[in-house]
Amino acid sequence: MCGRYRLSRRKELVVEYFDADPISDPGDDGWSPRYNIAPTQPVPVVRQHPQKPIRQLSVLRWGLIPSWALDPSAGFKAINARSETVATTALFREPFKTQRCLIPADGFYEWQRSGKSKQPYCFEVGEGEIFVFAGLWDRWVNPRGQVIESCTILTTTPNALLQGIHDRMPVILNPANYESWLNPTVQDTNTALQMLVPYSGSMRRYPVSTRLNLVQNDDPECAKPVELESPPQGQLFC
Repeated sequence: MCGRYRLSRRKELVVEYFDADPISDPGDDGWSPRYNIAPTQPVPVVRQHPQKPIRQLSVLRWGLIPSWALDPSAGFKAINARSETVATTALFREPFKTQRCLIPADGFYEWQRSGKSKQPYCFEVGEGEIFVFAGLWDRWVNPRGQVIESCTILTTTPNALLQGIHDRMPVILNPANYESWLNPTVQDTNTALQMLVPYSGSMRRYPVSTRLNLVQNDDPECAKPVELESPPQGQLFC
């Protein structure tokens, strides 16, 4: 699964990277760099305008609430969607057809269990560059007309770097697939499914402080490498 990640770039850099139009959003308080993003929090998402070939950057809640849900509590269990069943699961199959999105990041975290303790690791693409998770989004409206837009991150089987740490990893999209993934007119789910594979590009991992375990800790120290007394994998970077 993917339950914590990092986006330490400023909003202006992300807008430029994706050539996206920022949308004015009451939930967007200026969007400072984040180092410990957790479920149910507002996260930046890139979507395509439904009628125009324009990318739009907005802020959605992490944890997908389906449009047909009776209440928003469904989002607590839907922070991730399994790529193997996304096209058939009732919660995700309609958004998978036309409501796909890019979720920008520059790192994510997983925990390795050792006895009774768990050691967090940070995973980066390349030298810590921006990448995107494959995401889905939906819009929920309560009886009073309040709108909540939310999203989920797709997961797949782990690549060699994740094996031994976790049995799942987030789907990291190839930049060549951004346009097809975003395009709401591309409703061929077989084409979309082919993009949901373990990432095969350059990646690295390193252990970080257990202060990451507390959601309240959200600063650069959460993502800094630490020395382990007995490194289970033998090396800082792999």
